[in-house]
Amino acid sequence: MSATNVDILGTFIPFIILLLIIGFYYILATRNLIRILLGVEIITKAALLAIIVAGYVTNNMPLAQSLAIIMIIIEVFVVAIAAGIIIQIYKKTGSVDARNIRNLRG
Repeated sequence: MSATNVDILGTFIPFIILLLIIGFYYILATRNLIRILLGVEIITKAALLAIIVAGYVTNNMPLAQSLAIIMIIIEVFVVAIAAGIIIQIYKKTGSVDARNIRNLRG
């Protein structure tokens, strides 16, 4: 590793860790389904940033870019499906509290 790669890692690793901590906090500290979905999104962004940084450090940017695009596409599908489920839960229960999911019957 050259000195610039170490500088890049030293710059971006704290941001990646911070995003992971924020995402896990959103997931663990709230019962609101929308905030939980935002926490998952923040964790996904941290993983995406880690992939891009790893591609830059290893001088394999084409692979990192293709993985990033695939990850963004999958993320869009997951968010769309999760948002649809959250909307249906809101229509059935009148709130987006995760504890209300237990009361739903098929």
